[in-house]
Amino acid sequence: MKRTDREKEPYRVGVLSVVKHDYLPRAIAAHPRFNLSFVSDERSRPEWTHERNQKFADEFGIPYIKDIFAAIKDNQIDAVAVSPEAERHCELAIIAAEAGLHIVVDKPLSTNTHKCDKLIDAVNKNGVRCLVWNRNYLPALIQANQKVNSGELGQLLSVHCDFYFSKDAGPPIGSRKANDPPIEWLDRQLEAHADGSDGGVGTEPMGELEVEGIYPLAYIKMLTGGAKVNHVFARTKSHFHQAHFDNDVDDLATVTLEIEGGITGSLSIGRIGAASHPDIGEIKLHIIGTKGSAVISEARPEVSIYYRDQPVTEFKNQRIADKNNYLLAENFARSIDGTEKPILDCIEARDICATVSAAIDSSKTGKPVKVDNRKK
Repeated sequence: MKRTDREKEPYRVGVLSVVKHDYLPRAIAAHPRFNLSFVSDERSRPEWTHERNQKFADEFGIPYIKDIFAAIKDNQIDAVAVSPEAERHCELAIIAAEAGLHIVVDKPLSTNTHKCDKLIDAVNKNGVRCLVWNRNYLPALIQANQKVNSGELGQLLSVHCDFYFSKDAGPPIGSRKANDPPIEWLDRQLEAHADGSDGGVGTEPMGELEVEGIYPLAYIKMLTGGAKVNHVFARTKSHFHQAHFDNDVDDLATVTLEIEGGITGSLSIGRIGAASHPDIGEIKLHIIGTKGSAVISEARPEVSIYYRDQPVTEFKNQRIADKNNYLLAENFARSIDGTEKPILDCIEARDICATVSAAIDSSKTGKPVKVDNRKK
């Protein structure tokens, strides 16, 4: 499908589960190129998933259909927004691709490269577009990309990203008493939903590398012109949170990247707790080229707001000029039109998944690991 006339009817979008975060379908609904048609999920899902799906459907005045295949068959739609538990991202996206529907899917695409490969095959076979949600349209990232592409810094030599979220994730490490049972991952994620710290919702425990690693790795991939990571060396630890320790997943990691073209990359990532930082966290890019270097804070531009009786959960530092969600939805619409490529597609997200997997393997062996990139 190629449609360049922006005055034509909006694309109709079905929402396939909205139990992880609702920012993705909300961003699609807020864009004038799209209309939401329904929310759907499988009837066999747990009751908490139906509650979240129904609440979202009621807010937007659209039906909630407990049968994905029936919902797709009985409604004329052009695309889907996929935001279930992370372990179901590829599963639901494949259903959509096989039905000839374009896909925007929440991150991470998966923690399993084989699932990613099945999705890529379905997307290629059916000629649809797939955008994986990311943060590459933040003002700071746009500026960083412009600096690299302009040649102002010369030939790119290395990129480092600090990506520390100052969010809590339940009780601090060491707080569990000797006779207390380990924290159940899903129970903790359901509890965390109220404050938005449930990024790893689902039955499969996910560390910070798996949940958030796609963001800094997508930054690095964009800034290096899509270059592939060949080898990684990583260290990971459950350092801050009891839930991560009990489920043997990381909340703190460092990763060194050997990238095509002789570029060196690295990232430090963690969910470091609300008491550790006055802002949302320390998120910065450090870029070095043959002619110069730059340090760019991801949160800028921002303003600080303080007032009496301010809720403790309200961020005092608030980003401004942030059109990331709108621009991602715009990119998705133009991808469907056939005039742009997704800024982060399922092939790139699959290689990021492979990089994360290699990093976790490296942290266990203490040795560099070759990344299993997809063969062309």
